[in-house]
Amino acid sequence: MTNPDVSPPFGLRLGTDGSPTTIAVPAGPQSASVDLCLFTSGDPDATETHVPLTNRLGASWWEVLPPGLVTDGTHYGIRVSGDGHNEAKLLQDPWALAYSGSVDWLSQPGVHSYPDPGDNAPFTMRGVAVDGRFDWGADARPNTPWTDTVIYEVHVKGATMTHPHVPEELRGTYAGFCHPAFVAHLVGLGVTAVELLPIHQNVPEERLARLGLTNYWGYNTLGFLAPHNGYGSGGSGSALVRECKGMVKLLHEAGIEVILDVVYNHTCEAGPDGPMLAYRGLDPYGWYRPHDTTGCGNSVDTTQQLALTLIMDSLRYWVEEFHIDGFRFDLATTLGRGRDGQFDAQGAFINAVAQDPVLSKVKLIAEAWDVGPGGYQVGSFPAPWAEWNDRYRDLVRDHWHNQPRPLGAFARRITGNPDLFAAFGRRPWSSVNFVTAHDGFCLRDLVSYDVKHNEGNGEANHDGSGDNRSWNHGVEGETLDPLIASARRRTQRNLLATLMLSQGTPMLLGGDELGRTQHGNNNAYCIDNETSWFDWASVDTPLTEFVRELTDLRRSSVVFRQRDWLAEDDAQWFSPSGEPMTIAQWDDPEGCGLQLLLLGTSDEQDRLVVLHEGDEPEAFTLPKGEWITVLTTALRDDPAPEIADGVFCPVYPCVAVFVRA
Repeated sequence: MTNPDVSPPFGLRLGTDGSPTTIAVPAGPQSASVDLCLFTSGDPDATETHVPLTNRLGASWWEVLPPGLVTDGTHYGIRVSGDGHNEAKLLQDPWALAYSGSVDWLSQPGVHSYPDPGDNAPFTMRGVAVDGRFDWGADARPNTPWTDTVIYEVHVKGATMTHPHVPEELRGTYAGFCHPAFVAHLVGLGVTAVELLPIHQNVPEERLARLGLTNYWGYNTLGFLAPHNGYGSGGSGSALVRECKGMVKLLHEAGIEVILDVVYNHTCEAGPDGPMLAYRGLDPYGWYRPHDTTGCGNSVDTTQQLALTLIMDSLRYWVEEFHIDGFRFDLATTLGRGRDGQFDAQGAFINAVAQDPVLSKVKLIAEAWDVGPGGYQVGSFPAPWAEWNDRYRDLVRDHWHNQPRPLGAFARRITGNPDLFAAFGRRPWSSVNFVTAHDGFCLRDLVSYDVKHNEGNGEANHDGSGDNRSWNHGVEGETLDPLIASARRRTQRNLLATLMLSQGTPMLLGGDELGRTQHGNNNAYCIDNETSWFDWASVDTPLTEFVRELTDLRRSSVVFRQRDWLAEDDAQWFSPSGEPMTIAQWDDPEGCGLQLLLLGTSDEQDRLVVLHEGDEPEAFTLPKGEWITVLTTALRDDPAPEIADGVFCPVYPCVAVFVRA
């Protein structure tokens, strides 16, 4: 017997094992009526039947539904009347577990204005009732320690759209992403976790639709509990959910964790004059902050109980039902803002996650900035959070692109960023290090373009960052000049080696290991074609093999992935002359040579890392002892750097690693 005074979970939930089917809708206190709208099919002109709901708990409207009224695959929406609501608009259930169709921006009547009388039902999406049962078998989470984690940031669709060994009908789908051919690439590459660009159900902005573009990256969420239906291989509803869960299961079998990039800081409803698709139509005042801190016009207010409840329900659902291993929170500073608008590391959202018995056990990564006042908060999130470290990105780029920077600052970045993360019990792995990410130049473009080339985005090249810290090596874009091509390949290898040999958690941008290019577009969020997809027909095989060497070296050497901060007993720094670094050398903005001696343990020999950024050959006097070269970034046709009488003489900018004999 259901207690009529206790609301069921929000959303439409099919009854299983004798429990009833329920629908609960958190309409605002000014709502006069709420109807569950059932459709005979997913067709735009399908017959619509209304089921009035009862206001049980003030702002919560819900019913226990008669058996058989709603079954697996039933399509539905919600209509709300009352002050500030518009009954003409079919609203989506924010707690829906799947959606069908798409938003037809070009055909539907005015969805933007509150009093508009046009019915949008034929032109918008619909929720789908889902039987979420799935046979997980003996699924076991990899539970990879942070110190051993190597993250691979990747787009589910773009990774396999041109893969020759993935069946054509599976390319660009969840099933294609977990196809043995692609999983084998991930395993061979040595990554331990995939960080998937958003797979929550999202919709493109109207502006993009009118330009013939789309929101390819997916940072425009409609439903936070539903997998995006555009990545299904044909099924919808329960079939789509099972396909997505199957992807996670197969990745786990390969030992790979799944981290989701999640966008709880705003929704797809844009600014105050934006469309009434779900949230604004249910409760015009219960979701968004009065001041925008995301640049999207509708920043989610986590101090509102309704918004926080949805986020927590979503996170727990993905961990418990999809066995997700962690989350990367887009513009996480917004989520941590309090009622006064200021960031609070002990605020409602951060504390809710910390005390949750489910979420406190998974990997948590913050993009610790937004566009509001005081928005840059790198280093401010409490343990056990990790954070994207853009200071690492910028300084490492500067180092290898011949930009003045103190060697001391560079040394702090490659030893885990203690100046940012050593306080409050945090560890080196708290720094998620990266030199490229989805937002900005990919690696090949970083060494091939001085300026962005975003003409295809429909904004006259005004979008995207102008601060790329890139270097085209003398020619803008692609070139047949063999000297420039070789210099670019060396720089790529130097950047990758620095990333993988630094203390902290390395994140590799998917496709960089293949030599992928976006032809100078540093903001390809709206480009869903070969520009954004992996090009499996033009793989830079030597570069791919080099990345495998790096991950093998990192995995085999605990000195490169230490849990605690390096002390004098762990590491020593030397100048190219072999002498300990002086204060003047650390402060020298033109310095270009360093030696880092990582002292081994009783189970491991010492490792020596030499970093030579200069364009001219330089002699490095190595610390006393016999050294064996285990890795260099030199190209195959470069003169082989050798050690003679304890001196190492690289001809080109390079990174080299030695082990004590």
